[in-house]
Amino acid sequence: MPSGAQGMMKQVKSGMIAALLAASLLLPHAAQAARIKDVVNFEGVRTNMLMGYGLVVGLNGSGDALQNNAFTEQSLIAFLERQGVNTRGVTLKSKNVAAVTVTAKLPPFARAGSTVDITISALGDAKSLMGGTLLATGLQGPDGNVYAVAQGPVTIGGFEASGSSGSTITKGVPTNGFISNGATVEREIDFRLNDLTSMHLSLRNPDITTATNVARVINQQVGPGVSKVDDPGTVTVTVPTAYHGDVVALLADIETLPVETDQPARIVVDEATGTVVVGENVRISTVAVAQGNLVVKIEESAQVSQPNPFAPAGAETVTVPRTDLTVSEHANDKIAILHEGATLKDLVAGLNALGVAPRDLITILQTIKAAGALQADIETR
Repeated sequence: MPSGAQGMMKQVKSGMIAALLAASLLLPHAAQAARIKDVVNFEGVRTNMLMGYGLVVGLNGSGDALQNNAFTEQSLIAFLERQGVNTRGVTLKSKNVAAVTVTAKLPPFARAGSTVDITISALGDAKSLMGGTLLATGLQGPDGNVYAVAQGPVTIGGFEASGSSGSTITKGVPTNGFISNGATVEREIDFRLNDLTSMHLSLRNPDITTATNVARVINQQVGPGVSKVDDPGTVTVTVPTAYHGDVVALLADIETLPVETDQPARIVVDEATGTVVVGENVRISTVAVAQGNLVVKIEESAQVSQPNPFAPAGAETVTVPRTDLTVSEHANDKIAILHEGATLKDLVAGLNALGVAPRDLITILQTIKAAGALQADIETR
């Protein structure tokens, strides 16, 4: 493609990015309204983490090496003894078994007999869990009680293959797997939602303005004084007399109410990928931004040095290093001026005019912040 066409395509892409970001600012303020259920967590309505330790059997020689993994050997011996097989004092050499951890999330209000998905991860030096079957494994909660039992054939999302020469190819992580609906709930968590006389709503992104809006909307719907703000992350709702014994109906009435959310001025930077996310409330004081394009080029080359004619005896042809150093700076550098109160739209337009790449944008934003002209927090991940 000709260089002129490439430049045109680059301008079009940059213009599209600027247009998309600027368009987000042109939406009406009401577009920020979200449902209460999308911005808060209701007290007691939560998932619980479960974990267990088990064995995966039936592997095609890709399991743990028992001589290197004592816990796998001990678990296998204990399992065989429970089945009436005595292997004490016998050297086991099986390669078809692997010790694994089994994790799951127990959803709120899960009843006995319902099923949940489980994730399986190898503990030892097993090469792959492909084709294996998880033996019955109890999944415990933080309190030590068993809440579910997992068992079944393992599904993995990767594979590993090797040739006789020793070369291998691996896709994904074959030592991680899952079983859809692989665990059956055996014990229920005793939580009676309808017995509550008050409950807490925890904001997923704590903010005083958002918490106040949540409380105001609930009071307008249910009645004055029903809800109050305890802190930027918590709103307490007192169950009205009309909803006593029927808290579920109260939640159904308030969870879909629209509420306007607010957020602090923040810029999030991911150094690893060069991703920059700029919040709408970011403001900039008057500042000039120049993007320098200083290029330093160093080239190393070898040069042959030969003796002159009639050189004295002993003179030899040698190779000597040669260094070429050039420094250049593009003549078409630009300066963008951002005026007092500049918004995200102005920032994007100004930096886009400079042809700023994401990596350069990170440095520019950090420099503007250091100059005291950026009214926002920069969060680096």
